[in-house]
Amino acid sequence: MVVGAFPIAKLLYLGVRQMSKPVANRIKAGARRSEFFKNYICLPPAQLYHWIEMRTKMRIMGFRGSTIKRLNEEAAAELGAELLGEAIIFLIGGGCMVLEYSRQAANSRRKEEELNETMISLQTQIGELTLITETLDAQLREVNRLVLSLPAPAPTKK
Repeated sequence: MVVGAFPIAKLLYLGVRQMSKPVANRIKAGARRSEFFKNYICLPPAQLYHWIEMRTKMRIMGFRGSTIKRLNEEAAAELGAELLGEAIIFLIGGGCMVLEYSRQAANSRRKEEELNETMISLQTQIGELTLITETLDAQLREVNRLVLSLPAPAPTKK
């Protein structure tokens, strides 16, 4: 049984994606502890997400003009950290997809170039064989002309 080449690139991508979750969890934990991350990275997207989510829910339920309260800082920091972690995982997964696509495109391009080189080589060989055939055909006609120009042998007596 013949086994194909082990897809080491796919295994590497899978490893990176598996490592993204613990990395995202560490970044989330750091974001919860750091005031800078909490105030400038986690809180604004969390408040925006909360506002969009609540506004959508209110519209679905038919409440058009109600105001939406902001999340408290603790809940917003937690939601922001979760959003940050999910964004990191999403970006790593998307990066892996882009890398796999570019790798596959490069392989496809390489195979196409090899096929084009093979076709050009075959066309060159066909041209050379055509030239050889024409040369041999001309030589054969010349030999036939020489044979026909020879005098006929005299009949022999028995």
